Amino acid sequence: MLQQLFSPSLLHALDLIGIFVFAISGALLAVRKNLDVFGIAVLAEATALGGGLFRDVVIGAVPPAAFTDLGYFVTPLLAVALVFFLHPQVERIQNAVNFFDAAGLGLFCVVGTAKAYDYGLSPVASACLGLVTAVGGGVVRDVLANEVPSLLRWDRDLYAVPAMVGATMVALCIRLDVLNAFTSTLAVLTAFALRLLALRYHWRAPRAWQRRSTAREEE
Repeated sequence: MLQQLFSPSLLHALDLIGIFVFAISGALLAVRKNLDVFGIAVLAEATALGGGLFRDVVIGAVPPAAFTDLGYFVTPLLAVALVFFLHPQVERIQNAVNFFDAAGLGLFCVVGTAKAYDYGLSPVASACLGLVTAVGGGVVRDVLANEVPSLLRWDRDLYAVPAMVGATMVALCIRLDVLNAFTSTLAVLTAFALRLLALRYHWRAPRAWQRRSTAREEE
């Protein structure tokens, strides 16, 4: 199905771009945590490849693409070199990083869903793995950095929800037998736009209704 949606060369190029941007976010967090170069590399690789590795292992696509295509492994190291030597400058273009991160989120949730379906999963299970593909690396990054994962924190702009919407759109298109290059691109753009809007207007998921906790909230 993936070959019907995107050409292999285009899909590979988009994959590498998404991996590069995700790796930058992991490397930047490592610098903020004052980790050494090895720690920076570990967080960058985990952020870039974590979601895809989990998906491939679950669906039985082994060995995972990250271990069969050298580009998948080397690309995060390029991000590590960039952040290691130029992290003040990279920090200053955070808006651009967020833009491409949102694009990667939209692409990965759609590609992950379609790939999971190709390997025999139901549309619902495929959508779940599409979500994991998009956000799994960020969860691994935050856990390794000893932080509460960003997608679980109420004080962070929506991240998982845009990916969930994109993956759900793909699952519905599969169910209705209307998944094609146009509808898959629409799903990518929808997730991408929702993430950008969440960043622009600080959209956040609601907390428990009529919450009465007196516990001090962590900032």
